[in-house]
Amino acid sequence: MKRKLDHGPDIRPFPSGKKHCKGSNYLSPSSFVPFQTTPTTFGDLRAANGHSAQRRRVTSGPPPSGLQDWLHTFQAWSGPERLLALDELIDSCESNQVKHMMQVIEPQFQRDFISLLPKELALYVLTFLEPRDLMQAAQTCSYWRILAEDNMLWREKGREEGIEEPLVVKRRKTLKPGFLHSPWKSAYVQQHHIESNWRTGDITSPKVLKGHDDHVITCLQFCGDLIVSGSDDNTLKVWSALTGKCLRTLVGHTGGVWSSQMSGNIVISGSTDRTLKVWDAESGECIHTLYGHTSTVRCIHLHDKQVVSGSRDATLRLWDVDSGECLHVLTGHVAAVRCVQYDGRRVVSGGYDFMVKVWDPETETCLHTLQGHTNRVYSLQFDGAYVVSGSLDTSIRVWDVVTGGCVHTLTGHQSLTSGMELKNNILVSGNADSTVRVWDIRTGQCLHTLQGPHKHQSAVTCLPPSPLSPLSRSP
Repeated sequence: MKRKLDHGPDIRPFPSGKKHCKGSNYLSPSSFVPFQTTPTTFGDLRAANGHSAQRRRVTSGPPPSGLQDWLHTFQAWSGPERLLALDELIDSCESNQVKHMMQVIEPQFQRDFISLLPKELALYVLTFLEPRDLMQAAQTCSYWRILAEDNMLWREKGREEGIEEPLVVKRRKTLKPGFLHSPWKSAYVQQHHIESNWRTGDITSPKVLKGHDDHVITCLQFCGDLIVSGSDDNTLKVWSALTGKCLRTLVGHTGGVWSSQMSGNIVISGSTDRTLKVWDAESGECIHTLYGHTSTVRCIHLHDKQVVSGSRDATLRLWDVDSGECLHVLTGHVAAVRCVQYDGRRVVSGGYDFMVKVWDPETETCLHTLQGHTNRVYSLQFDGAYVVSGSLDTSIRVWDVVTGGCVHTLTGHQSLTSGMELKNNILVSGNADSTVRVWDIRTGQCLHTLQGPHKHQSAVTCLPPSPLSPLSRSP
């Protein structure tokens, strides 16, 4: 059976005015030879694509006698007759001769369709690539690299992987003036490297940060390459996560530091001296000291330029970080406030009075008092729709922030839940029973219990936020 061939190629030259990939294999539209009609011969096609009609010939010897007569005979035949003659000719060729024909013919039918498309359509095509394939495509040529670095394209890829914020990286050089690296791509690459290291990377010796002597480290924050630790020795220390060295000590509190938050270079600390302090982690300078509480500042939560503090004086205060001004005071708890969450619109607090409260800070009113726990509330999570509270009564409760109703009571832990993280309706809880549990708060079901021969040997006290597998810490 001989193959069936079309009666002729439907080949068109690149339209003029389009931007093409730059490189040894690509020519600009200005170098194309214009044709008024569609190319009719292979030589015409080569010329239309910007190649010389006089291509490199085989130099094995002088041309055979009668070649020109044979070519004239071939050109006199009709299209179907030429196809039949080519079929017979190919069947008579040896493999190296067919290979030579392919090397001559195939490059002329290749098209960089991405560069031929309008940018919007080209980017739409690239959205169908996986991130790994997208990074390989970026190595094709400079124009593909520009397309594959599109920030909006990588934003969608990042969000598919659960990445919520771009990563701005200072680079020493760019590909060329005006070229911008995508912050969303940088965030994706960073997460990919971290996940690869967790799953397959070598286990390296840990860095031990020594500086608080024998005092208790009460709180820990990290942002970028900086780690900030707070202690009952009245100080905070700023460490380099790369070297493990203490960069500076934040001195100013007259009582133990029991709570902290960090965003960029700004550190906020709460102390038994009844104050909050706002620090510059780079310089070590105390920017503001916030006075108002009458007892230990036990918990704080930072959102943008505002921070909410909860105290053993049973009140909460909302502060402006830039000015140091106290904006609002929330009163209603009848015992110490142990945990607080703030999303910029609502404040949620949990206390030693067994209560969880939802507040409107602008009007300083309590919208809901969530009752159900039978012991102190030690931990909270709030995603704008649901409140999750962990208590010394061993239970975890899921509440609807709009109605104030208890949606689910999560049971299974045997002791105090003091560390929780909530993301996309998945809750991870760390408990004093030395286990970590993963829950679906929509159904109230426990999806996993993380335990086994290598589990924590004592209470799990915290779970740092991460889009990856849950990380936990035990004292």
